[in-house]
Amino acid sequence: MEENTNTKNDMNTLIGNTLRIGVFTACIIALIGGIWYVVSTSGTALPDYKVFYKGDESYTTFEGIFKSVFAMSAAGWVQLGVVVLMLTPVTRVVLSLVDFSIQRDWLYVVITGIVLLIIVMNSLVGVG
Repeated sequence: MEENTNTKNDMNTLIGNTLRIGVFTACIIALIGGIWYVVSTSGTALPDYKVFYKGDESYTTFEGIFKSVFAMSAAGWVQLGVVVLMLTPVTRVVLSLVDFSIQRDWLYVVITGIVLLIIVMNSLVGVG
């Protein structure tokens, strides 16, 4: 019984650390990108924030975000920080699914699986 409690505490610690590290990492990425953006655009014309793309750099798709990050675009780094922030709770759901599977708590496996499916469907096709 004590081994099961230790495993549960270890998984709770892992999930908690994942959330903390994910949020901290997302904030650092977005902060660096934001400072870089402000410094690189200061003194220029005001940007049009109604449009989320500039030329062929799209900040609304994963491909566009990663292309802009590799092109060293400050706005791309800010968007990467947002993506990391959005993926943090999804990672928590995945870890919870693994934890419930290890515990053989099939009701919560099904519920967590449905939640994960809804998140993935909403992210990929906008259903829901």
